[in-house]
Amino acid sequence: MSTFLGAVRRREHRLAATTWAAGIAAVVYTVAPIDLIPELLLGPLGLTDDLGLWGIAAVLYAREHARWRAGRLASA
Repeated sequence: MSTFLGAVRRREHRLAATTWAAGIAAVVYTVAPIDLIPELLLGPLGLTDDLGLWGIAAVLYAREHARWRAGRLASA
C-alpha cells in the first residue's frame, strides 16, 4: 500500500503548480526576515499571517491528497 507522500516522491502523483507555489511561499515567508515585522509590531497577534498562510497550504495539501486517493480508487 502506497502512501501519498511516497507517491509524490516516486512521481506517481504530480502536485498541481499552485500547491507547489503555496508550499514554497509558506516556507520562504516563514523564514524570511520580513516576516518578523508583524510580530514586532503586533506581538503574538502578528502570528496570524503565518497561520493564514500555513492554513492555505494545509487546504491545498488536503485537496491534493483527495485527488490522489480518488485516482487510486478509480484505478482499482
